[in-house]
Amino acid sequence: MTTTPTGDAPQLLVDTHVHLFSNTLPLAPGAWTRPHTDLTTEAFLPMMTAHGVSHAVISAMSLLDDANTYTLTALRSHPHLRATVDVPPGTPFADLAEMKSSGVVGIRLQWRRRPHLPDLTTRDYRTLLRQITDLNWHVELNIESARLPPVLHALLTAGTKVVVDHFGDPHPATGYNNPGGKALLNALTTAHVWTKLSAGYRLRVPPTTLATYATTLLQTAGPTKLFWGSDAPFIGAP
Repeated sequence: MTTTPTGDAPQLLVDTHVHLFSNTLPLAPGAWTRPHTDLTTEAFLPMMTAHGVSHAVISAMSLLDDANTYTLTALRSHPHLRATVDVPPGTPFADLAEMKSSGVVGIRLQWRRRPHLPDLTTRDYRTLLRQITDLNWHVELNIESARLPPVLHALLTAGTKVVVDHFGDPHPATGYNNPGGKALLNALTTAHVWTKLSAGYRLRVPPTTLATYATTLLQTAGPTKLFWGSDAPFIGAP
């Protein structure tokens, strides 16, 4: 994401999707892959400087079993970093508020590959979504396009701001011309939904197809609804 300068204000380049972690951290039970490399905070900060990136958002990882400890430590030490976290329903509001004071800006629902999706209409999830709204956070959503419509509908019904990962996972054959794609495009015309131009390599389509996806998103939502993310260090895709 590049902000529009006002007057003499400097232009800012923000990486909105990066995973920072050490290979010494424990993996979560059932982790879908073992990272081939890590990306520590100490390694990433000079990379930011070298590429003109002024700020970055750490995206929560379902692979780790460290209760966001590494991420929160990074935020408290480096004011140019923000993050989403992985928290269960029932997390006390005071704990969430403390995370916000450290630089957390949302939670991530890492629901890709899950055999069964949680019900966002349960009391615990309704409470969590209300807390997120009260904190002015967003939900970062990583999910297959085919499963997107009911989840997106539930989040919007709850009044939650949503950032959908990775182009919204367009179908390799039909792109956005399917229920999931149409749900995303429709939602992007509202005030509460954004998406990321990130991890295009995960979609396994040619660059020309990726360019078509980006063009569709730009024409539908405009540049202020699209964020760039590097997805470093490219977990599961050495």
